[in-house]
Amino acid sequence: MKARFLKAFAWAALILVPDQITKWIVQDAFTLWESREVIPGFFNLTLVHNMGAAFGFLNTSDIDWQTPFFVGVTFLAVAFILYMIKEEGQDGLMNCGLGLVLGGALGNLVDRLSHRYVIDFLDFHLGGWHWPAFNVADCGITVGACAIILSYWNKQNDVSDAD
Repeated sequence: MKARFLKAFAWAALILVPDQITKWIVQDAFTLWESREVIPGFFNLTLVHNMGAAFGFLNTSDIDWQTPFFVGVTFLAVAFILYMIKEEGQDGLMNCGLGLVLGGALGNLVDRLSHRYVIDFLDFHLGGWHWPAFNVADCGITVGACAIILSYWNKQNDVSDAD
């Protein structure tokens, strides 16, 4: 069981460390809302402070409870992820996914605890469509969630093939 936790923590570190380094670099090099074009018409680096959650949910300055709320939700999520590593983490893909989600959750938790907001800066757009800015932690959560879904899908197909 220790090996599965070590592997998951290694995956988490693979997200957490670059997440914090890139946020530090962007915070140091940009002013709030400053944007620099990287790929014309497609990708910018833009410093955004997100007090809310995914897609800016609850990202408003006229309420002051979102930080404690999201910190609490993150602690619950981390506890659930640790439980899942214990119960389901023997599958390599599942373990990877859980570790990536853990690293992403911890990366955004560090921001909330130290700044009261999450630092976002990856800004994609195409034509009239604009994706909300995000960060490396969000990438870890998204890729990790896909790995978890794929692991369950593979497990379901293995059971179906045995019938």
